Amino acid sequence: MTDSLERMPELALDWHRAGKGAVLATVVETWGSAPRAVGAQMVVSGAGEMEGSVSGGCVEGAVVVEAMELVGSGAARMLEFGVSDDEAFAVGLACGGRIRVLLEPVGGALPVAVLDKLVAARAARRPVAYVADLEGDARRLDGPEAWAARFRMDRSGVEEDGRTFVHVHNPPLRMVIVGAVHIAQALVPMARIAGHDVTVIDPRPAFGAAARFPEVEIVEEWPDEALGEMGLDARTAVVTLTHDPKLDDPAIRAALGSEVFYLGCLGSTRTHAKRVARLEEAGFTPEDIARIHAPVGLDIGARGPAEIAVSVLAEVTQRLRKG
Repeated sequence: MTDSLERMPELALDWHRAGKGAVLATVVETWGSAPRAVGAQMVVSGAGEMEGSVSGGCVEGAVVVEAMELVGSGAARMLEFGVSDDEAFAVGLACGGRIRVLLEPVGGALPVAVLDKLVAARAARRPVAYVADLEGDARRLDGPEAWAARFRMDRSGVEEDGRTFVHVHNPPLRMVIVGAVHIAQALVPMARIAGHDVTVIDPRPAFGAAARFPEVEIVEEWPDEALGEMGLDARTAVVTLTHDPKLDDPAIRAALGSEVFYLGCLGSTRTHAKRVARLEEAGFTPEDIARIHAPVGLDIGARGPAEIAVSVLAEVTQRLRKG
């Protein structure tokens, strides 16, 4: 998927419905040191408005010109650009590269019905793949089960047949941290840099003070209530850090009843053994309990909040990418 903050499909649909016309440009292949990854998008209106990026500035002007010629037409167009060493240097690259960019007019090559369903799936945090025949007119949406490896790695691309382009639209990653403690203060900025939307849950106002967690969503509710309202899914990681069963246990039970891809819990081996006993008494099976990563984080010999945060983020990433 493109950057989780980008909303190019949504903007393309909005511009089309507003009568402006819209062409969605998507990077489908790259070679060498390309400025943007496969799946990067920009949208161009009939008036020459543009949002997004396919090359970090190298070829946007040419893409806009080509896209404006396609507004209101039916056919897609494939563009290929070679980024020279001089151009690459200008946008901060060490060497050149090449990219292929697919232009699809909304209402033509990109059917409005397909785009509408794509936008709806993204809004509902449902993973979906946009599949385009680069040599024909076929466009469709597939579920993640059809492209499991691509979804696990967030990897869009052209299949070996050379004509099937699969654009992975995964929901943005989320990390929910239960316990506004020192480790959380270190983990929050690291997780955000790694692409996670972060929420901290702690019903204790003194812990979740805005001064301790600037520009972070703090939820001052009991964890089970907060997690129930959020709706946990397979793109969510839950990390419990309070060391207090009254707070951690409700969050753990809520996470085990969901499809979260990661659940990690702070505490020693002894602490976890007591946790397991409580969960068994509550009716959770050994298979359920085995989903818990405890003690939390990879065993890298971490000392102090910052290093523990590094180990947690490393384990979350390992679980996300390797399954």
